[in-house]
Amino acid sequence: MKSEINPAVSVLNAVECFSSGFTQMQDAMAQPAMRAVLNGAANLIYNMKGRLILSGVGKSGHVARKLAATFSSTGTPAYFVHAAEASHGDLGMVQSDDVVMLLSWSGETGELSDIIAYAARFNVPVVAITGKADGTLARRAQHPIVLPAAKEACPHNLAPTTSTLMQMALGDALAITLLKMRGFSEESFRNFHPGGKLGAVLQPISEFMFQDSQLPLLDQAASIFDVIAEISNKGFGIVGLLDAAGKLCGVITDGDIRRYLEKNATGTMQDVMWSAFAKDIMSPAPVTLDPENLGARSLHTMQTRKISAVFVVQDSAPIGLVTVLQLLQRGVA
Repeated sequence: MKSEINPAVSVLNAVECFSSGFTQMQDAMAQPAMRAVLNGAANLIYNMKGRLILSGVGKSGHVARKLAATFSSTGTPAYFVHAAEASHGDLGMVQSDDVVMLLSWSGETGELSDIIAYAARFNVPVVAITGKADGTLARRAQHPIVLPAAKEACPHNLAPTTSTLMQMALGDALAITLLKMRGFSEESFRNFHPGGKLGAVLQPISEFMFQDSQLPLLDQAASIFDVIAEISNKGFGIVGLLDAAGKLCGVITDGDIRRYLEKNATGTMQDVMWSAFAKDIMSPAPVTLDPENLGARSLHTMQTRKISAVFVVQDSAPIGLVTVLQLLQRGVA
């Protein structure tokens, strides 16, 4: 007979169990012996000439497959090999300059035995992520990372929950450590993530900025009438002003125009429109962006400076324009 439970309380209890497991993992990883293992594993993977081969069975296999994707996308060449398929020919994917990372909570997963034996035969180093220090996997691995025997969130302490979270967290932590060791940059991320939201965030603005005839540009000696016409025609709420060398020397926004008209409200329309020049009301030394700036960084700059449009310059000459609306429409947020 099913017992009545409060779902919210049950979820919170599970999260508390996970938190306890992570606390135990932090304590275990901080021990000098385990620090030495982590250092050895990270340096081994960093210096390898081949790929990081990951494998596991069951839930550990799902974690290994996910970690292979994380390592690959953060600069460490990685590949998942199914343990069962490895025994039927896929061991040929493992080369002598690779590193093998095996995941097994019990450390006694029979399907991994052929991979362990193959690695030993061809001197392929093994990194293990396991929960049993005295298990076969830990004893056969050159770098055994042993996680604490934390309680599973399952009331029967059977379903892999806390254990798989710790395995994944440890693998992700290694991937991020290697990312830092390699100096993996935002630009590097973009090379591996050209699509989706992440691709938009990491795309340089030179690839989508408004340019050429789309740019609202005038000579700094233009009349206020011409400035208003250019702002209206191009629709960006801004116009860039050029000096005699074609460099960007200032900008005028629709807000600048409104303030100018308010200040000269008592004058005649002809005087207001034709007696002053663009350079008289422009904002000099405007905020500009480099064409290789990433979308996310550009949006941050614009939001921080509270501007809705900004010119992209190269050698002080305007070559493009980006707007906050354009970046948001591309998913950069």
